[in-house]
Amino acid sequence: MIFKSPYPQIEIPNQSLTDYVFAHSGSYLDRPALIDGPTGRELSYGKLIGMIRMAAAGLAAKGFTKGDAIAIYSPNIPEYVVAIHAAARLGGIVSTANPLYTADELAFQLRDSRAKMLFTIPQLMDKASDAAKQVGGAEIVVFGEAEGATPFATLFQHGDQPPNASIDPTGDTVCLPYSSGTTGMPKGVMLTHRNLVANLAQTEATIGAFEFQKMLGLLPIFHIYGLVAVTHLGLRMGKTLVTMPRFELEGFLQILQDYKIELANLVPPIILGLAKHPAVAQYDLSSLRLVLSGAAPLGADVVGEASSRIGCAVSQGYGLTETSPVTHVLPFDYPKPKPGSIGPLVPNTEAKIIDVSTGEELGTDQDGELLIRGPQVMKGYLNNPEATAQCIDSDGFLHTGDMARVDSDGCFYIVDRLKELIKYKGYQVPPAELEALLLTHPAVADAAVIPALDEEAGEVPKAFVVKRAEVSAEELMEFVAGKVAPYKKIRYVEFIDAVPKSPAGKILRRTLIEKDRA
Repeated sequence: MIFKSPYPQIEIPNQSLTDYVFAHSGSYLDRPALIDGPTGRELSYGKLIGMIRMAAAGLAAKGFTKGDAIAIYSPNIPEYVVAIHAAARLGGIVSTANPLYTADELAFQLRDSRAKMLFTIPQLMDKASDAAKQVGGAEIVVFGEAEGATPFATLFQHGDQPPNASIDPTGDTVCLPYSSGTTGMPKGVMLTHRNLVANLAQTEATIGAFEFQKMLGLLPIFHIYGLVAVTHLGLRMGKTLVTMPRFELEGFLQILQDYKIELANLVPPIILGLAKHPAVAQYDLSSLRLVLSGAAPLGADVVGEASSRIGCAVSQGYGLTETSPVTHVLPFDYPKPKPGSIGPLVPNTEAKIIDVSTGEELGTDQDGELLIRGPQVMKGYLNNPEATAQCIDSDGFLHTGDMARVDSDGCFYIVDRLKELIKYKGYQVPPAELEALLLTHPAVADAAVIPALDEEAGEVPKAFVVKRAEVSAEELMEFVAGKVAPYKKIRYVEFIDAVPKSPAGKILRRTLIEKDRA
């Protein structure tokens, strides 16, 4: 059975990402587009568009042309958006990297994406320089100034008339975020101009009735949720985004209060803080009218607690990097209570629920794997046709790896995760990567990593280790912490006699998860 969106079909414009996002901006050029929350520094729509044109001209003067790639390794700052569209306007590809990455993790992405230039901030220059050297010397462009890097401002010295690129919205990749698979290293997700334009149009159609002007830009732009569903949706709708470079509870609450934020896109751990943290009571959050949650499941009880405490609607949606990302949104004004639901399908989107053992299509109120088909589904994984074929079937349905069910009203619920990724505060942590690291320690004979439940983070990595020689849990946790980004650190270690495996040698994580949660 194929489930269809309850919304009418919408037309997807055949436009480049930049043209679509700024299509209406001529009527509000003086309106603030981006405000740096901590400093108050702002860019109007007119200033932003002018900077994009100048930066594009500067990139072109350096020989950057259609099909070339840049990588951006930075927290949220207004210039991030300028860099994205300077490259996109020239038909280039933008690969966004987590600013928490180690030099080795960043080098992998630079090498795989073939980025010619790396944009970063002075505070990350040491790791950026190390990564650039590992891949043979990608040029580093810094937002500000730093030794050994080209200042971003020098791109503005070549006029404001960049060359016109011939862009094929359907075929040309514009964004290349990286998504962790269940095994091996992260994979580049090729998202075309049409993928992103489609998803912006789909998402706007579901929340367009909600009138607001100021929204929070806290979610990291490197992450598909922050990149598309927050930053670009806000700009497309002519809103003012107040950005934050990182989350810190008191600073977050201060910005909500001082800028009178009306819409905040958040992740479950932050919403849990709104529901429970005593500091919340010290701030005036009366301007806040809607909180949208994504990136990880949000429990119905937390929705209720947070909504009651802060006095505004709390809703959630669902998506993946591979779907640009949004596939479901529960409208803020949905006529029936749907606690825990991710809502119905967005326009122009179809879904199946299938039995994971037989592949049989299921009906309403039956649990199975969620499959998605629509114009927001990725072009494929970069340089990895095998992984693409495993993910997108011959009918064009993307297999999400998440267990879901749909009720008689067409509202969906995520009930479990087939994929083995650990979701730490919305970040993806592939257990296979941590297991491979543990196995390089001389005292480790075998290892398996699972998601352990954590009230604040949602899930944290826990390792089950078979010892080859004497070693402490603390030693192993420190060993891994020195080699990975902070969010990937192993938080617990339990020693066991043997890792449970199938006859084919596959780790039986479900057995360990059940043991851990018993």
